[in-house]
Amino acid sequence: MAQSVKPPTTTAFYLQAVISFVISLVGLAAGIVYLPVTTWVRSFLALGLMYVVTSTFTLAKCVRDRQEEATVVSRVDQARLDKLLAEHDPFRAD
Repeated sequence: MAQSVKPPTTTAFYLQAVISFVISLVGLAAGIVYLPVTTWVRSFLALGLMYVVTSTFTLAKCVRDRQEEATVVSRVDQARLDKLLAEHDPFRAD
């Protein structure tokens, strides 16, 4: 059975993604803190920021789970096909 080769995520790409996320989060949080509005508006924006961050993590997890599920189904189908081909004898007369 031929397994697909999954290219690994490099450390540099992972580090870039983490740093980008932290910079955007800190930048937006600082913008909310220094915005010249009342505390209620600032609190609403901070709550919105937390909601966007948590829903982004949830979406990323769902996309990853769906991709892994498709990979498993594909591997099971490939294993079934390999088994059928291995058991097939074209010269056998039934």
